[in-house]
Amino acid sequence: MRLAIWALLAWLGVAALASPSFAQNADKPALTPSPPGAKAYFVDLKDGATIGPKTTVHFGLEGMGVAPAGVVKANTGHFHLLIDTTLAALDAPIPNDENDLHYGAGQTQATVTLTPGKHTLQLVLGDANHVPHSPPVMSPVIHVTVAEQAPAPAAAAAPPASGRHASPANAKVYIEAPANGAYVPTTFTVRFGLTGMGVAPAGFDKPNSGHHHLIVDSELPPFDKPIPNDENHLHYGAGQTEASVTLAKGKHTLQLLLGDANHVPHDPPVYSQPITVYVGMTPPPPPSHRPARRRYHYRSYRG
Repeated sequence: MRLAIWALLAWLGVAALASPSFAQNADKPALTPSPPGAKAYFVDLKDGATIGPKTTVHFGLEGMGVAPAGVVKANTGHFHLLIDTTLAALDAPIPNDENDLHYGAGQTQATVTLTPGKHTLQLVLGDANHVPHSPPVMSPVIHVTVAEQAPAPAAAAAPPASGRHASPANAKVYIEAPANGAYVPTTFTVRFGLTGMGVAPAGFDKPNSGHHHLIVDSELPPFDKPIPNDENHLHYGAGQTEASVTLAKGKHTLQLLLGDANHVPHDPPVYSQPITVYVGMTPPPPPSHRPARRRYHYRSYRG
């Protein structure tokens, strides 16, 4: 009797494993987690706004970093812009078509062309495989009206002779935390410090302002070109002043470099001193503070 019961249970288990629903769940990869409080938003576009048929949209992100598609780093993702649509599934790759625009290079802004009339826009963050995080990081849906013609833009200040934006003489960028030589876990927070200038998102052309770039295990890039966007050059174009960074175990260097509206270093460039961090490593034991042993000298006395 017992053998029959065990045989029946084994058969039921095999049938469950072979069922299509179980196979689908087993094949579906786990969703990438997002940290609490992560938020995507439109920096300079409000619900109900009237825009021109060709408009530059700036993407904002809080509580996470931006990384290109294919780069697997904790607490990072890249932007997708949904136009006149919403996501049908939050556990599958975001479609790539005229209504679902991908910015897999890590862009934090895009120039969008829309037909005159009413449209909806929404930002959705995707992981290395274009799948929304869990919970998903997305902006509210906003409604815009596209006019036949855009208003004339305000005249921009002329750049310096070098073609780069000037920086004030007292401008200084530095890493507030961690400290140079610190031992940190594989995922840790880097806090950016800036004096003598203001922080503005990428795409905002304001005098004496810029946004942070974190250089990891690399030399400073050329100062007359846009800062690269890869796993060694992390962009914080939403104007972040801190970032959660995940690195492999070992010794690493970190350095901050400020970029202008177009990710180009200022003239003169504003960058921090590099620091060294020891990731996922055990710090050495503190030095011993035992008191030194006293030496006694014995003399012999004769009576």
